[in-house]
Amino acid sequence: MNTKILMTGIVLPLVFGLVLGLLLFIAAGTVFWFYGWIFLILLYSFVVALFIWVLRHDPALIEERTGFKSNEPAWDKAYIVLAYPVVGICLIIMPLDAVRFHWSQMPTWLHFVGAIVLLSSFYLTYRTYRENPYLSSAVRIQQERGQTVVSTGPYRYVRHPLYTSALLFFLGSALLLGSWIGVILGLLIEGILARRAVREEQVLQNGLKGYDAYMARVRWRLIPHVW
Repeated sequence: MNTKILMTGIVLPLVFGLVLGLLLFIAAGTVFWFYGWIFLILLYSFVVALFIWVLRHDPALIEERTGFKSNEPAWDKAYIVLAYPVVGICLIIMPLDAVRFHWSQMPTWLHFVGAIVLLSSFYLTYRTYRENPYLSSAVRIQQERGQTVVSTGPYRYVRHPLYTSALLFFLGSALLLGSWIGVILGLLIEGILARRAVREEQVLQNGLKGYDAYMARVRWRLIPHVW
């Protein structure tokens, strides 16, 4: 196995867990936050498990999902540059809202609904990774990897299941953490992803053989029978 890929797979989850924990609990102003710990444990456990799975089954995908690519459009690089700080701000605002200032109030049962929705997003993410070996973080045609159209698993129902899992992730996270502001911010972020999905399809239609036929078979982008 490529040493660079192995180190990336080890270092990134560690850095992710540390940064995530700092964002959540510094913003909350306390480490005694039950739902914050549940969220951190669930998300970090999934990220580590997914990295281990990818390292075992498709380690080249880790490299494909890190860094910018030479044939990636400039507009997509701008999306990536903006995405991380926007998500980081969202993860700061939710503990400010739910814990430090108590702007939002949620019944206990909604926190547990959030946990179920969050776990559902993890499962859909895993299924998407399992079905699509070309799951790049960049909008591009992977000619050097022999990219073909993927139409199995969740791709039978929606054309962008990873974006669907993101919708579930932001909704589940906000409910679990107890932030109505987080719900609104998550919908705004998903709107940005939906716009990216439309532009991504234009690239795939122009450069990936068979994608037009796939779009004709699978009508829905993110939510079956909705959009």
